[in-house]
Amino acid sequence: MEKIVIKGGKALSGEIRASGAKNAVLPIIAASIVGTGTSMIRNVPHLDDVTTMNELLIQMGVQLTVDETTNVEICADHINNPRAPYETVKTMRASILALGPLLTKYGKAEVSLPGGCAIGARPVDIHLKGLEAMGAKIKVENGYIIAKADRLKGCQFYMDKVTVTGTENLLIAATLAKGTTVLENCATEPEVVDLANYLSKMGAKIEGIGSSIIKIEGVEVLHGCEHHIIPDRIEVGTFLVAAAATGGSITINNSKPEDLESVIIKLREAGAEINTTEDTISLNMHGKRPKPVNINTAPHPAFPTDMQAQFCTLNAIANGYSIVTENLFENRFMHINELIRMGADITVAGNQAIINGVKHLNGAPTTATDLRASASLVIAGLVAEGETEIFDIHYIDRGYEVIEEKLNQLGAIIKRVSFT
Repeated sequence: MEKIVIKGGKALSGEIRASGAKNAVLPIIAASIVGTGTSMIRNVPHLDDVTTMNELLIQMGVQLTVDETTNVEICADHINNPRAPYETVKTMRASILALGPLLTKYGKAEVSLPGGCAIGARPVDIHLKGLEAMGAKIKVENGYIIAKADRLKGCQFYMDKVTVTGTENLLIAATLAKGTTVLENCATEPEVVDLANYLSKMGAKIEGIGSSIIKIEGVEVLHGCEHHIIPDRIEVGTFLVAAAATGGSITINNSKPEDLESVIIKLREAGAEINTTEDTISLNMHGKRPKPVNINTAPHPAFPTDMQAQFCTLNAIANGYSIVTENLFENRFMHINELIRMGADITVAGNQAIINGVKHLNGAPTTATDLRASASLVIAGLVAEGETEIFDIHYIDRGYEVIEEKLNQLGAIIKRVSFT
């Protein structure tokens, strides 16, 4: 087993390069199933979730290779096992994204109900209702979704709740459906846009990309293509918060500033000087302690729930009071108890964390409880006095590519340690 050990107290300084977006590459790899011929996916991050998705496709019969720079070449012309077993996908919620592609291209799918981070109820009922509206016959037995359809048919479908993976699954399924599909109340996250752009390169006919209403005219066949994954806005945001919390100054290359507008606004409110170009973001705190900022999470383009935990840590050492309101997931304050163990003054009341900033945190043993909670603990370790240990770091490896190497490039004292 491994843990991360951090000696805190050093301001981050220097330059790093953002990785490809985890939340874009997973649906795009799954969407490759609908193409005929070979697709080349570039700027793919080396993450445990990506490895799991690749293994899942290989088990189905997909021809998939990964080169030395982690570019992924995919040909799904001869899938012989349209099944996503629990043993493979139990740690990864994105496994549900195999359902739409398998069903629309091969007419059948058997997908385990997904696992992933325990941050609250994330039901798949919208996925299933949407596919049923397209004509699929679906039943759930023994923890598996079993779906069949001769050919999906276009429909008009309103999603009762904004859902990223639901939008993605139905969007992919509609590309090969007969007729026109109109999806309403769609998620508009940049990762959804990246998926739609990939499908368009494959020959899909999609209107309204980036809006809450997407119209898809089904086609008979899609073809493989080459696609470059967008930068990971959550990784970028995490490093920006880490620099701000430590009073540092960093530049992140291969970024996409327009995808981080709400986060940048809050960092400026916290006292950071931020400058951007088309593909870089620079932050300088000039050694200052951050100001407290109130946070309200909501679907894009509002403040992302995936950045809430990181800002809790920033506020924990800010100069004053703040309130962080989590509107999307009911169990997404599990990192708070770990921060309190490090000396944070935080009270949770319902879906709000009321934070009184302290001058410093103290190093302590901590345990990650989900992907973004693990990032908040890394930031806490960077600002804490003394040494911090983080256990259950498999959560970190699901979503952050070589996080300790990048932080070391910025002057942090952080290492991965094996233990028994």
